[in-house]
Amino acid sequence: MSAVAEEKAGVAEQFYPSDQYGFATLLSEAELAVLGRLRAVLDGQVKPLLADYWEQGEFPYQIAQPLYDLHLMDPEELTAGGVVPSGLYGGFRNFELARTDASVATFYNAQSGLFRTTVNLGGSPEQAARLDPLIRSFEYKGVFALTEPDHGSDIAGGLATTARREGGSWIINGAKRWIGGAASADVLAVFARDEADRQVKCFLVPTGSPGLTITKIGRKTALRMMQNADIELAEVEVPESARLQNVNSFKDVAGLLRNMRSDVAWIATGLQAGAYEAAVRYVKEREQFGRPIASFQLIQEKLATMLGNVTASLGMVVRLTQQQEAGIYKDENSALAKMFTCVRMRETVALAREVVGGNGITLDTDVARFHADAEAVYSYEGTHEINALIAGRAITGTGAFR
Repeated sequence: MSAVAEEKAGVAEQFYPSDQYGFATLLSEAELAVLGRLRAVLDGQVKPLLADYWEQGEFPYQIAQPLYDLHLMDPEELTAGGVVPSGLYGGFRNFELARTDASVATFYNAQSGLFRTTVNLGGSPEQAARLDPLIRSFEYKGVFALTEPDHGSDIAGGLATTARREGGSWIINGAKRWIGGAASADVLAVFARDEADRQVKCFLVPTGSPGLTITKIGRKTALRMMQNADIELAEVEVPESARLQNVNSFKDVAGLLRNMRSDVAWIATGLQAGAYEAAVRYVKEREQFGRPIASFQLIQEKLATMLGNVTASLGMVVRLTQQQEAGIYKDENSALAKMFTCVRMRETVALAREVVGGNGITLDTDVARFHADAEAVYSYEGTHEINALIAGRAITGTGAFR
């Protein structure tokens, strides 16, 4: 290994103590510098607020502008000359956010991942060119509104929200549920079934539209800071220009979800890293029987299992991202990554809670937050079972959905 490569590897290892195999060495120095600026904001302005706001079930909106000001979707040193930031940079950005907090990662990714993907892939070239700069700067904030009160896993065939064409406008009726960030968005990307051809289409619906009602979902035990919403649409009118032109069937929606599952797999991996690192900090400080519990064999075995889970998950999402950057997009690959990383995440946060003991159910050690929030990440953007069936269909050549 050259001196430069050795120095870079040392920086990456120090940067991510849970990155045992050094996947971060695949990032450039400029990418690590951008992520370092993000780390500074997260450590200095975000982390001190998390426990109190999580307990209150409110989002600390004062952290939004500092995150926006970082221009993480188009940092200057990664976009000079029209260059597009790498997929690995985007993945590690989600990893960095999630190892701090799952709600913060979900809040940011609702814009950078779900909404931006919907517009860029679902919109016409003209729509994407016009809106993407505004999305990157957060001047135009949106969220992804697909799931419904009675339709989650069966949304492909069960989507009940409807849209009917009346002249140059569309009239939308229906309901959406679990839509994170809806109340603070400018528009909702609402998926509805065209009454004429029964195909799914997508509309950018302003949150101030007459007939649109947004209600916060309370009494949650996971992602408590993330403001999820129930949405009612009663005769909501939008112009044809608000319809994303490249979403004309659920097959098109599935193409969007393929990309989104990759983002969630990165978030699940980052959440594992956050829980593991919090557990390591704790066991090095906590003493029992006159010595740090980090010296106990049972504790070390659990930490090794957790680190193995993080490492395996990182290897999977890094390779998946590399494939997608090479133009290899397979539903089963993103589904497998989402399924696998979330199963490993559940085990990792449970082990973190276990090694921290009774203090693991308080917010003071950070572990309780990761432990609870993992349950939401496990379910969203495709449940374990749905992703298993997508992978199973590719394995066997036979769909088992019906």
